[in-house]
Amino acid sequence: MTISGNDNHRMTPEQYVQQKAAASGSSFYYAFLFLPRPRRAAITAFYAFCREVDDVVDDMVDPSVAATKLAWWQAEVGKAFGGNPSHPVMKALMPLAGDYGIGQRHLHAIIEGCQMDLAQTRYLDFAALQRYCHLVAGVVGEVAARIFGQTQPQTTAYAHTLGQALQLTNIIRDVGEDALRGRIYLPVNELQQFDVKAHEVLKRSYSDRFTALMTFQAARAHQLYNDAFAMLPAADRRAQKPGLMMASIYRTLLREIERDNFQVLHQRVSLTPLRKFWLAWRVQALGI
Repeated sequence: MTISGNDNHRMTPEQYVQQKAAASGSSFYYAFLFLPRPRRAAITAFYAFCREVDDVVDDMVDPSVAATKLAWWQAEVGKAFGGNPSHPVMKALMPLAGDYGIGQRHLHAIIEGCQMDLAQTRYLDFAALQRYCHLVAGVVGEVAARIFGQTQPQTTAYAHTLGQALQLTNIIRDVGEDALRGRIYLPVNELQQFDVKAHEVLKRSYSDRFTALMTFQAARAHQLYNDAFAMLPAADRRAQKPGLMMASIYRTLLREIERDNFQVLHQRVSLTPLRKFWLAWRVQALGI
């Protein structure tokens, strides 16, 4: 959904970020619904920031234009933390940043992850992919955990690990969509291990080898979910319910993809809004 410049001026920064978050149709939105108002305002503004910088890469036609836009965002973050935000997202976020420990380094890391997307379309091994996931998802998890009400230091490790699990689920879901953009996030050495050629992925052709590769990726994602849950201190479990909602929604999606035998090259598997809401509500009400 695009908004004309005139509409931007009529909207408050808070309305702008709300529209940005809701329009994405993301599963994250369902996890925010149950938060108290100040925390919901903070996570909505932060999520809108993530969407803005992510959209620079997703909507890219010309890499040099995208690089210029990301450089603008780097400068805007610096200006905003210096007390002079100009973008509605930063105007909505800055009054709340101090309350929830959102630092300049967090936002710069997320932009750096998006810059990796401009410079890189392949990852040699899982360690290289983990660095990318750390920037675009682990740091996001860390900030989100603070906004949700983290009290224990160990919760940071949980948030980073859960962020990686969610990002790997995204990568599994989006293999076909990313291939259309010439990107393969699956590690090169694992493609080789399962004898899957890059051109087969880019041409979006299925094989038993591809299914075996994807089964391996899904098992790793499940392990990361399990590791994350084991790291979450009992004292923070209630506060971190929105993250657990995300985990429930994304893990359900991952299981759907597995049941569908990884038919991800020609379609994007998704859950209905009602099902996402139900999964979120179940965690809120029953803790499962």
